[in-house]
Amino acid sequence: MTRVMALCVALLALNGVTTSALAAAPAGAAGFEAYCAACHPGGGNRINPAKNLRVMTLRANGIVSAQDIVARTRKPGPGMTRFDPKDLPDKEAREIAEYILAIFR
Repeated sequence: MTRVMALCVALLALNGVTTSALAAAPAGAAGFEAYCAACHPGGGNRINPAKNLRVMTLRANGIVSAQDIVARTRKPGPGMTRFDPKDLPDKEAREIAEYILAIFR
């Protein structure tokens, strides 16, 4: 019986650690993985490597804010998928944009 209780306690503790790790993930991380990572793995760009998601590259292309990134998702250039607000709501798009600006320095 004590082994069963010890196992239950261990599983509950492991669940708490996993849940905490997921809760600690920055807003936008899951959205980036779902919508962007296939073409922009690690902040790169599979279609046009010169236009990666690094802050310096974004700035060089006139993208300096989260709103600029959201605007680019709505009206992208050649080779990029267009994300309509009904498919990618503004709130989630902004979280992804803020994640990009925070992570890909």
